[in-house]
Amino acid sequence: MKIVAVRSYLKKMALTKPYTIAYNTFSDVSLAFFEVELANGIVGIGSGSPAEEVVGETTEQTAANLQTEYVQAFVGKDIRQFQQIIFETIQYFPHLPGTQAAIDIALHDAFGKFIGISVADFYGRKIKALATSVTIGIKNVAGTLEEAEGYKALGFKILKVKTGLDVDEDIERVVKLKEKFGNHFKIRVDANQGYTIHELKKFMDATKHQGLELIEQPMPVGTETALLSLDWSDRKILAADESLKDPQAALQLAANEKPFGIYNIKLMKCGGLVGALGIANIANNANVDLFWGCNDESIISITAALHVAYACPNTKYIDLDGSLDLAEDLVKGGFEIVNGEMQINTQPGFGFSVL
Repeated sequence: MKIVAVRSYLKKMALTKPYTIAYNTFSDVSLAFFEVELANGIVGIGSGSPAEEVVGETTEQTAANLQTEYVQAFVGKDIRQFQQIIFETIQYFPHLPGTQAAIDIALHDAFGKFIGISVADFYGRKIKALATSVTIGIKNVAGTLEEAEGYKALGFKILKVKTGLDVDEDIERVVKLKEKFGNHFKIRVDANQGYTIHELKKFMDATKHQGLELIEQPMPVGTETALLSLDWSDRKILAADESLKDPQAALQLAANEKPFGIYNIKLMKCGGLVGALGIANIANNANVDLFWGCNDESIISITAALHVAYACPNTKYIDLDGSLDLAEDLVKGGFEIVNGEMQINTQPGFGFSVL
């Protein structure tokens, strides 16, 4: 089945509320969208939302790349060769994971719809559903507790708390959450590279009785060897995020002593499902757990991440709440959240529909 048209566009979308992390505050997000139309009328849709500060690509660059002659030349190619098209795309757009992801996701969606199977079932579904965490940005103790109360009312059971600006306040926020909510919430922490090794040790010592599920990217990229001063019992709950962009990085982090016991995979870091599966396979062989994350993203790419996450046997955690922050989107469906668990459907492709 031939590809007869490709289309792309850039759209700025407001967030439901601004949020702050260790190095920035966000109030809106630009998303790049990519469509692949087949001769029988099927349309596969992808989206790109790279974090420039992490991968060096802006969404505006993604949108421009999707309009190049190279991408227009997809017209006439056979969707059954979608994996070869993705391979060639990675070679043509190296180190541009937002561009790669938008193309990868759209082609997977079109192919799944063409053969009448969900992408998760195409790769072999291993996991039925997992509970996602929801994110609380950096704010004071009172604001943290207030936002957590709102998430409790919505039925969520896992919080990811952004930290990294003030370790003493970070400790207080975690302790107060545990005091107020007891065991209702599992708590994860994301320092976004904000700690020194001494601050990390202080934080871990002060919160060791709070039962933290994991700590994501506590220190800056390039300082991973400092983590080896920690016992493995501590390192095994540390998750690599900004340190883990592609399968090559996964291989390096898995060699010899491992600084991280968990890998955070984001489609917008590794270029889509193909890159994600490369990381996942390395992690599986290295006995490393998978933690699937996201940026502020459309339902399109969040659903794609869920499909590939549920196809990997070593997936243990998901943090795929990015589309919940958008005040609008271009599609609906794809997944539903039931008692905090993200459940995908079995419709062909990724199972979402255009609004």
